[in-house]
Amino acid sequence: MAADMSSDPLSPLLQRLLSGVPLLAESPTHVLEVVGVLESYGEVLDAYSRNLIYQGEQQFLNPFPVFRFFNGELTWGKFWRHLNHDRINFEYAEYCQKAMLWHGTGGLDAFLESERFAHICQQVAHLKRRHDPLLGVLSGLFPQFLPELIRSAATTHALGQFWRVMSDLFLDLARAHREGRITSVASIVEFVKTGLVAAADLPIRYGVQLHGATVAILPEDAQLTFLMDVAVPYVEAVFLRGMPFLGTLSFNAQATQIPHDQGQFAYGALFADPLPTMGAGIPPSLLMQDMYRHLPRELEAAYRSQGRGVVDIHVKICMSFQKAMFCVTNGAINGTMPYPLDDPDPRRQGANRDHCTGWLERLRQAQLTALPASGPETIRTHGHP
Repeated sequence: MAADMSSDPLSPLLQRLLSGVPLLAESPTHVLEVVGVLESYGEVLDAYSRNLIYQGEQQFLNPFPVFRFFNGELTWGKFWRHLNHDRINFEYAEYCQKAMLWHGTGGLDAFLESERFAHICQQVAHLKRRHDPLLGVLSGLFPQFLPELIRSAATTHALGQFWRVMSDLFLDLARAHREGRITSVASIVEFVKTGLVAAADLPIRYGVQLHGATVAILPEDAQLTFLMDVAVPYVEAVFLRGMPFLGTLSFNAQATQIPHDQGQFAYGALFADPLPTMGAGIPPSLLMQDMYRHLPRELEAAYRSQGRGVVDIHVKICMSFQKAMFCVTNGAINGTMPYPLDDPDPRRQGANRDHCTGWLERLRQAQLTALPASGPETIRTHGHP
């Protein structure tokens, strides 16, 4: 039974969800921020997706993947820009992949722990041993060595497939906004929800070529699909749980800054403080830099006109990004609602309430202060008063 939220601070948010009202308050500023930052994010996810799929297919079981970020197009120019950090930070994509692999929730993880997958790993091991004696020795000494590498590759490719869909969705959202079809936060949430539902049953499959043989790592008969097997686990791992960042928390068990139970982790995108350190150990800072490189001109001009201009622009992007991720999460909540909101059946209404309450309990300590439209508009649309 759902907890009584009548006197709970989350009660207004519950009522918004059950009434079909977005969690993020309506305001022109919020529309500008969310659409602009999701357009930038869509461009970044396009690069992330292409690289992860390349890694899964072309760098499979490569023991020294030092050039994995070049997508097979290694040139002196790209290498020089890489050394000068004039590039996309694919390390953040790997951070998200590691979070999904480590937290291991949902249908994808269930398959990766199944007997069917264990058989696939044995098939790969058999093919590799004949051509890679070192791998054969390591596999014999450490039986879980090879399966873990294959699990990581499968998660990498599945995340690349997920981000392919989300990149297209966010870029379509920006196009719809320019065409005047997106004018409110509610229409943003509805657009995201519709896109997620439309992609819900897209199959997640992954195969590799090994010495002339094709091996299905995520085969068709696993019946893995986009929404429940990859998208929802992604939200759980990256939006909600995340991983504690080196240098910001003590890993000393006596300090008790990190819970023992992974399910209690709250270091995801919806919880993070906007840290402008730009250190390599703070993955969200890497994402903010990538998004800064692709900001739409209107949003960048708005940031420049506000407060400290570009001095703290990574913080501004992070705050807008959290608002956008609340909208995406809102779309996921609505898209997985058990029954229509206008269903008169009290039992079905109760199921919807339990569904929303469960999500809100996960968000209790999130950056909920980002949701209201606070005071006067602080970011002005470029070219408008």
